Amino acid sequence: MRHETMNAIFTLPFTASLNHLLEREEWARERLRPHAGRIVHFRIAPLPALRLRITAAGLVETADDEQAALTLDIRPGLVPALMRHDEAALREIGIQGDAELAADIQFLFRNLRWDIEGDLSRVFGDVAAHRLAESGRSFMAWQREAAVRLGENLSDYLQDEARLLARRAEVERFVREVNDLRDAVERLEKRIRKREGTG
Repeated sequence: MRHETMNAIFTLPFTASLNHLLEREEWARERLRPHAGRIVHFRIAPLPALRLRITAAGLVETADDEQAALTLDIRPGLVPALMRHDEAALREIGIQGDAELAADIQFLFRNLRWDIEGDLSRVFGDVAAHRLAESGRSFMAWQREAAVRLGENLSDYLQDEARLLARRAEVERFVREVNDLRDAVERLEKRIRKREGTG
């Protein structure tokens, strides 16, 4: 019973959210309709398995342990990137099963967008929704920029202050010196062999 409750806590909101997105986009439902009755199994460890059946209307519903036409293995770290429609993250999804269904699901991952401003406008009105959405976008941009700056600052610290990382120029110089040393050793070996041969 506990497993079923945990599964429902995850599955029901996900299914409702996905159907909300699909209901707003006729093209997305059209893309799924040919696959009616087929099951897509999402495995995102450690979350419970998510099995969705595509309906004749092009929406989804929860499915039991029936045979899946498509299984998608998604590492937990990929989820935020997939929500941002990151193409590199999309390529990291493990895919097993029907290639045509997989292509259509990938197309939805790439193109199905949440109209957050439209949803907010129903609750707060158009002007407030626009401002809230704009604030959210600004905050997300600030977070991305802060993460980039943090990475750059950490890299600088590790290279300059702590001297735990070598700078690119230092590594390249070291590689050149190793190559020069290897070449000198090879020349020395040739001379030694040559002298041994003539001596």
